[in-house]
Amino acid sequence: MASGSSPTPESSATPARSRTRRPTALHERGETLDALLWAFAPERNGVGPPTTGHEVPASTPESKAMAKELKRRGFRFVGPTTAYALMQAAGMVNDHLEGCELRQLPEIVRAGSE
Repeated sequence: MASGSSPTPESSATPARSRTRRPTALHERGETLDALLWAFAPERNGVGPPTTGHEVPASTPESKAMAKELKRRGFRFVGPTTAYALMQAAGMVNDHLEGCELRQLPEIVRAGSE
């Protein structure tokens, strides 16, 4: 390090403790992070799958609302695009292109969470 100092174990552990406080606070109020996140899963509206990558959004009104709520609850470094990526990874949204062999997988995940 340029200053000649090295991080102490206490300073290295602080961010990790901060990250664990948010879900713990939810549990203390009888909530879970899982339930909070799935509350923002968009309704299935019968719209067909995207046919090109240009039809896949970077964020949605639901991901904007999720990011806003997570920030309100003290989570950091989360914006609408990050929230939408989480929704994709968790199977909350299925934006696999029409004809993609993986298109059915998010539906299986989502069915197990309802």
